[in-house]
Amino acid sequence: MARELDEDDVRTRPGRGSRPRTRIRPEHADATRAVVVAVDRGRYTCRPGSAGASGASRGKAGRPGGRAGAGEADGAGAELVAAVRGGSMRRTSVVVGDQVELVGDLSGRPGSLARIVRREERSSLLRRTADDADPVERPIVANADLLVIVCALTDPPPRTGLIDRCLVAAYDGGLTPVLCLTKTDLADPGPVRESYEPLGLPVVTTRPGGDLDPLLVLLHEATSVFFGHSGVGKSTLVNRLVPNADRAIGVVNAVTGRGRHTSSAAVALALPAGGTVVDTPGIRSFGLGAVQPERVLLAFDDLSAATVDCEPGCDHLTAPDCGLDAAVQAGRVDPVRVASLRRLLATRVTPG
Repeated sequence: MARELDEDDVRTRPGRGSRPRTRIRPEHADATRAVVVAVDRGRYTCRPGSAGASGASRGKAGRPGGRAGAGEADGAGAELVAAVRGGSMRRTSVVVGDQVELVGDLSGRPGSLARIVRREERSSLLRRTADDADPVERPIVANADLLVIVCALTDPPPRTGLIDRCLVAAYDGGLTPVLCLTKTDLADPGPVRESYEPLGLPVVTTRPGGDLDPLLVLLHEATSVFFGHSGVGKSTLVNRLVPNADRAIGVVNAVTGRGRHTSSAAVALALPAGGTVVDTPGIRSFGLGAVQPERVLLAFDDLSAATVDCEPGCDHLTAPDCGLDAAVQAGRVDPVRVASLRRLLATRVTPG
């Protein structure tokens, strides 16, 4: 006699959910270390074997426009590898400069694809926080040493508010800022230089065909991010520093006075004498809403001690009992330095 069936005899396939079927994740002990040298629409171009971002992308920058491409060899003969984020990395951001670990096809052949299974801890991070134009905080470059703020003296005219915001982003992200003034053949760099000398940051100047040695000394064996709004000559400067970069060059609109975006994504390029430059897309705004004043103060050793007696939550701008005011009155700190610091802090709450 046939047995009557019940629900225990019916096997149903579990629905496809977002949770993994097991908590035991593969260790990927044989993963290969690499550095991300370019990001393009969910694909990550990586250089395997890199111990640091300064070793990224030795040699050719890639296709026309300077974007590194998988399967292309760098100056050391190593292949660049295309990769995607593995399942465990889907919610982990990966940007140019990140140290990652790869598994899968590392041959670099056309059509090959590796997987990113881990991202190392970052030593620094340049990021755009949310603003009116973009409500999402976006990391731009990781593990860089310098932020080179490229500013034209004319055509387009300098925007000191944007320079200040870039300085705050550098101090907050753990980068050392450098101010690079371009087109000095068309305008006097003196007023802009004098405005930033109290901050103590290096200021270098360039002109077409001029000497780049002062800038190269700062960039040597460092990972440097070139940042600035469109039309300031950033890509032109990168092409001079990295002769085979082939970065696209735009022109400034005669009506609006603004440049056209020619770089669509950040890409790491190797300097012939050692070091790496990361060219970034031109920007027109820079939100700083998430930056804390204390992180900016860390870059001012001579002023941070004066804020020890400040009330908790002091913004060092409008608070009546700010320790900076008392230090100025007592002659312990330079009032010009305090004014410069407060100018930077004020940029956190003003549009740029």
